[in-house]
Amino acid sequence: MRSTLSRVTWIQRTAVRCANVDRRWAHALHRVSAWPAVMATLRVVSWLGDGPIWYATMAGLPILLGWSGWPCTLQMLSVGGINLLIYLCLKHGIGRPRPYVSCPDIRACARALDRFSFPSGHTLHAVAYAIIISHHYPSFALPLWVFAALVSASRVVLGLHYPSDVLAGGAVGGMIAEVVLAWP
Repeated sequence: MRSTLSRVTWIQRTAVRCANVDRRWAHALHRVSAWPAVMATLRVVSWLGDGPIWYATMAGLPILLGWSGWPCTLQMLSVGGINLLIYLCLKHGIGRPRPYVSCPDIRACARALDRFSFPSGHTLHAVAYAIIISHHYPSFALPLWVFAALVSASRVVLGLHYPSDVLAGGAVGGMIAEVVLAWP
């Protein structure tokens, strides 16, 4: 009994420590919101990562490349659908409040798409699509990964996510993209 209690308290203490580190990093990164030029850039990046760039890519590949653009588009559609289901289940199942709700000194610098923070859907999709597109078109890998990193950073700087939300979103998006690419 005592061993179980000590394990539980260790887990609780570790969880509190991790949450405090997450909060500290969120505060530190949110300080960038004081820089107008950076904020303008990150707002645009966040908006593009909300879908416009991915929808344009999915539509544009078959238009520009014909039949050879379809495999990438179909894999992007598959990843998007799977990620959306996982994202919604996690968001509503966990129900973690956004930093601007939980931390009085963090403000929302952009509109949140829903109430919950964990995981970052923007990051989930950015990483997944970067993997899929890079697989088909390796010459685009560097700009795609730079964009995915900017999308991820923007979500924390804008006060909409904690760093752990972004890390989890990237991990889930990466795993789903790899599963879709491995599918025969």
